[in-house]
Amino acid sequence: MLEQLGSVPSSRALFIGDQATDAAAAAALGMPYATIGPEGIVATVAAWIEAHAGQRFDTAAGAVTAPDHEAEAAAAELQDRLTKPRGAFGSLEQVGIRLAGMAGISPPPVPEPAVVAVFVGDHGVVHEGVTPWPQQVTGQMVANFLGGGAGINVLARHARADVVVVDVGMLHPIDAEDGLVRRKVRAGTASLASGPAMTIAEARQALDVGVEVAQDAAAGGARCLLTGDMGIGNTTPSAALIAAFTGWPAAEVTGRGTGIDDETWSLKATIVEAAVQRVSGREPLEVLAEVGGLEIAALAGFIVGGAAQRVPVIIDGVIAAAALLAADRLVPGVSAWCFAGHRSVEPGAEAALQFLGLEPILDLGLRLGEGTGAALALPLVQAGAKVLREMATFDAAGVTDKA
Repeated sequence: MLEQLGSVPSSRALFIGDQATDAAAAAALGMPYATIGPEGIVATVAAWIEAHAGQRFDTAAGAVTAPDHEAEAAAAELQDRLTKPRGAFGSLEQVGIRLAGMAGISPPPVPEPAVVAVFVGDHGVVHEGVTPWPQQVTGQMVANFLGGGAGINVLARHARADVVVVDVGMLHPIDAEDGLVRRKVRAGTASLASGPAMTIAEARQALDVGVEVAQDAAAGGARCLLTGDMGIGNTTPSAALIAAFTGWPAAEVTGRGTGIDDETWSLKATIVEAAVQRVSGREPLEVLAEVGGLEIAALAGFIVGGAAQRVPVIIDGVIAAAALLAADRLVPGVSAWCFAGHRSVEPGAEAALQFLGLEPILDLGLRLGEGTGAALALPLVQAGAKVLREMATFDAAGVTDKA
């Protein structure tokens, strides 16, 4: 650990545990002796963490490749030989073709089992009055997730997907002994209205958390990853990221979140506009740190981590769309590994999906978040693979194709 922290090499250190004994032993050996108090240890560890932040993300980013276009072409040809009129399955056919490209084989394997990762973070911008909901709700909802009673729990059970809840930036700690993955970078962001939401190092740490969760899920057998999120006020940083990365006007991508009134929306849009102007012309990572959120950065890392493992990712609503924009700017082309689960009623989601060229699978007027739209889309994504794997061709079924 001493070597990792950039201190003296372990071969020159003597560990006994009692200061007087240590000092005497050092003197007998002719070695210099010093003590480090708790503050020094914390500072040393913090410096090491900052120096190594983002390494996991950088490694994953370097492993992201394009889907296999030959497998996509083979899947498209197979689609045309199935016992149906060509194109009869509409957009579902493209889902199967894309899955073949991701898997590198036609027909593709069914993307199961699946894991929904719900990343949790709080936001300093809440104190500006952009939402009527108190930040305590974030922790209360986390307890609900862990108890299995939230919307995402219901829909994940329906879709036979596991739910993982990850604390990357929750402000108020909760008593949760079982189930919560504790990867806190900091206790909530600062207010993006008055300065950076987080430091560059903190953004990179959050990216690392997302990659780690994706890698762990894939190592545990997951063959499809779904994005989830929780954080009171997180539609404000999402709108700021979407406006900054797409160039859409702030007012056009700022929605009403949990149902705010006109006055609150006007304040929210003004804050988003000012934040977007502040990051104009800056690098993607700087934008993410300045106006983003810890759970949004973790989601971006989760997406990149999934792509690096060649595992398809289904994104949820506007928070995940903002994260995907950030991920695609940091790792160009990573969106090719993603499906848009649904079209959120938040206007920023539509802007992001148009910019990325992704067609949502569902359009149900959803605005809950948590990963619910992605969970609802999962069976349809799996159906795209099953059509190619299980449906008979004209030749095999002895059915005459059209002339």
